[in-house]
Amino acid sequence: MAAAAALEAVAPTGALWGLVQDFVMGQQEGPADQVAADVKSGNYTVLQVVEALGSSLENPEPRTRARGIQLLSQVLLQCHSLLLEKEVVHLILFYENRLKDHHLVIPSVLQGLRALSLCVALPPGLAVSVLKAIFQEVHVQSLPQVDRHTVYSIITNFMRTREEELKGLGADFTFGFIQVMDGEKDPRNLLVAFRIVHDLISRDYSLGPFVEELFEVTSCYFPIDFTPPPNDPHGIQREDLILSLRAVLASTPRFAEFLLPLLIEKVDSEILSAKLDSLQTLNACCAVYGQKELKDFLPSLWASIRREVFQTASERVEAEGLAALNSLTACLSRSVLRADAEDLLDSFLSNILQDCRHHLCEPDMKLVWPSAKLLQAAAGASARACDHITSNVLPLLLEQFHKHSQSNQRRTILEMILGFLKLQQKWSYEDKDERPLSGFKDQLCSLVFMALTDPSTQLQLVGIRTLTVLGAQPDLLSSGDLELAVGHLHRLSFLEEDSQSCRVAALEASGTLATLYPAAFSSHLVPKLAEELCIEESDVARGDGPTKCSRHRRCLQALSAISTQASIVKETLPLLLQHLCQMNKGNTVAGTSEVIAVCQSLQQVAEKCQQDPESCWYFHQTAIPCLLALAVQASMPEKEHSVLKKVLLQDEVLAAMVSVIGTATTHLSPDLAAQSVAHIVPLFLDGNISFLPENSFPGRFQPFQDGSSGQRRLVALLMAFVCSLPRNVEIPQLNQLMRELLELSCCHSCPFSSTAAAKCFAGLLNKHPAGQQLDEFLQLAVDKVEAGLSSGPYRSQAFTLLLWVTKALVLRYHPLSSCLTDRLMGLLSDPELGPAAADGFSLLMSDCTDVLTRAGHAEVRIMFRQRFFTDNVPALVRGFHAAPRDVKPNYLKGLSHVLNRLPKPVLLPELPTLLSLLLEALSCPDSVVQLSTLSCLQPLLLEAPQVMSLHIDTLVTKFLNLSSSPSMLLPYKLQVIRALAKPLDDKKRLVRKEAVSARGEWFLLGSPGS
Repeated sequence: MAAAAALEAVAPTGALWGLVQDFVMGQQEGPADQVAADVKSGNYTVLQVVEALGSSLENPEPRTRARGIQLLSQVLLQCHSLLLEKEVVHLILFYENRLKDHHLVIPSVLQGLRALSLCVALPPGLAVSVLKAIFQEVHVQSLPQVDRHTVYSIITNFMRTREEELKGLGADFTFGFIQVMDGEKDPRNLLVAFRIVHDLISRDYSLGPFVEELFEVTSCYFPIDFTPPPNDPHGIQREDLILSLRAVLASTPRFAEFLLPLLIEKVDSEILSAKLDSLQTLNACCAVYGQKELKDFLPSLWASIRREVFQTASERVEAEGLAALNSLTACLSRSVLRADAEDLLDSFLSNILQDCRHHLCEPDMKLVWPSAKLLQAAAGASARACDHITSNVLPLLLEQFHKHSQSNQRRTILEMILGFLKLQQKWSYEDKDERPLSGFKDQLCSLVFMALTDPSTQLQLVGIRTLTVLGAQPDLLSSGDLELAVGHLHRLSFLEEDSQSCRVAALEASGTLATLYPAAFSSHLVPKLAEELCIEESDVARGDGPTKCSRHRRCLQALSAISTQASIVKETLPLLLQHLCQMNKGNTVAGTSEVIAVCQSLQQVAEKCQQDPESCWYFHQTAIPCLLALAVQASMPEKEHSVLKKVLLQDEVLAAMVSVIGTATTHLSPDLAAQSVAHIVPLFLDGNISFLPENSFPGRFQPFQDGSSGQRRLVALLMAFVCSLPRNVEIPQLNQLMRELLELSCCHSCPFSSTAAAKCFAGLLNKHPAGQQLDEFLQLAVDKVEAGLSSGPYRSQAFTLLLWVTKALVLRYHPLSSCLTDRLMGLLSDPELGPAAADGFSLLMSDCTDVLTRAGHAEVRIMFRQRFFTDNVPALVRGFHAAPRDVKPNYLKGLSHVLNRLPKPVLLPELPTLLSLLLEALSCPDSVVQLSTLSCLQPLLLEAPQVMSLHIDTLVTKFLNLSSSPSMLLPYKLQVIRALAKPLDDKKRLVRKEAVSARGEWFLLGSPGS
């Protein structure tokens, strides 16, 4: 028994010895992982590994010793968490002693120490002991890169876990690390070394007398000049090193006396990258510096920044110079002053004013804008700086504005004033009298009003922007100023077409200021616009010319622009609605365009109301009943033939009203939407007109029950409402509504009504939750479609219903969508409906504006186009190949519509497999197919020329055939001209010659005689 036990004990040891020999003497790498795995599984202990390595560790041959220590180190790297404190102590002593060994052994020793630096069981004091040994025994910079990286890793590990012990070394630790890092060149190691230096400073390690040495050992790399080699596997970029070094240099004010002269020197150099890096580093330093550090260098810093902004040809250098000046001023602004200390901010700003102020008096000279930018950069740093500079500069600029009479000079001066006014918005002042602009308010207002009355459009534009900024200053403008401002904006809003930019700017300013001063606009502008509308109504009735018509539209635009607050909306909305009612009274009816203009203004007001629930509900419950009442009144049959009110039933006007109703409904809360739906659905189903204003109509409103064609057209308004409701709003009488819509969708007497009913039915289907009722509705729709498509007068309407139901289901990934899409593909071969079916694929892939929109709460899956492409394009391709020759264009058209609306990243990988079909599509006589196919081929020509080169002969032939019709090519003229610029620089003369000739032909395309 004893002998058997002895054999079992010897067997593992013998196996371990064999693995050690294979690694050390056999130069095999695999045994190291095997030994580590056995140690982790408990088959061996680390002590047994050391014993098995005994002869190797004491071998007189350095390479053998190195292999032995390497094996031990690799085992420790994988098993350091298993070590006991006693084992760690012995191993540390062993490795420290081996640091004195032959240089071939050192790399393996450092790997072992790295493993031990990760040990949780490391006793106190040993971290310091290891680092002292490394500092004393190892000349780190003579080691290869990997081994130097190991040393940095050891230091990093100890700094993370043994911070207090290392701080006990005092400045000796800093000095030791300086010796380790000095001379480092490898970017991989520098990133780690910079991080260690940053931690030394940020974690308050003692730098002792070695501050300058630490600065020198890191600043010698500034500015970073590193270009990563091609295909660098480490992925280190120049920017990584720049940011890492900048974090070190800007981490402590103690570097200031050494760093600032260096930065000034590099800013003054001729190297662009050095200038940028230096200015960015100065910017970062200002976050930690104070007045004490900057005091002696301020004149030189200002001189360098001023020179760069005045003279540089680089916008980036100018921008960084201005940012550095802003940071310098901010630093001086936040420093706490002693009572007897010099105010460096005041003297610094005085120097800036002295060097820049006189240039502001020369609005035509090139230094006027650099000077203004410098002053504004300093003023934007703090409230103190802003007050100081504004109080000095504004009087000068106000004087210069009056001194110069030319509009372009005044515009330059006013733009500078505008820049300083914008800076005032950054700072808040509790006391009204403390505000720097208070003393200049009257002069500023006078100047702005002068600019607004100047004949120069450019000066007017700057005046409008300045007025907006002045108005944004709290409590600055008086009621009289506001009245004048509103008057000017009113005048500018009605400028002629050649001043459209001013008119648009005035409308935008009106909207901004109306948000801040609703009472002023309500009392001064709304009455003027109301009076203007009354005049326009009489002009429309008299049939006055286009000038009156344009004034009418501008008045409507002004009303919608200022409707930014609930209080204003409550005045402007009734005005617009009353105007719409008045336009259709009497014997002369306003034109379609005038009614559409009112609807567009109403829609803009509805959009502005969407952000405020109170305004949104007010608009909805005021505008929707009124619009519905007007439409219902217009749809009523009349005894005498008259065009009165019939304009409201035209397709374009109803489409405009649809936009208003949809916009006013999408943002309703579910509770309020439920209140509204309880009135509107019964209106259409039961003719319940009780909630409509002025509801004494001459007949019944029954759009679904034998109603007139006019009444049926109003189903479009029902569609706009119910298809914009939130999904969780329950629609009353839904079953009846869906059946009525389905019947109307196949009504052949009015295509507009049937299409609106089909869209409404599809919109409700899309939102309806899955379940039995949805399945019933779908079955009814499928039966209706099949019955209509079979024969008879309803084929076109049945096809439209199929198209919209298919789209509703495709958007929500409903299983039935594939069956309906197959039915649609089958119609591509239909002699009557084939072309329409091909165009139907465009509808399926496009975004709608009135129904089935995300804004209208439709269920739209994010990748429905990609899924539709994957599911259906193979079938389209197969159908094309199997189709008769006269039907093939329909398949090509459908395919091109699908491809043309796919996202480009999805389209490009698929195009090569479809290339032969696309080339054939270029021969299709349908111009829509040709244009769509060219749009698909264009990215492939740019992104995959190697694929296209295989078909170059066919492409050239097809393009030549198309070029016989210049109108086909005009959309691509600029694109081709830009693309042909590249071969102009080709190394081959013949290529350059052909490129010049081709570009010349394209330049002439579309010109007379071409």
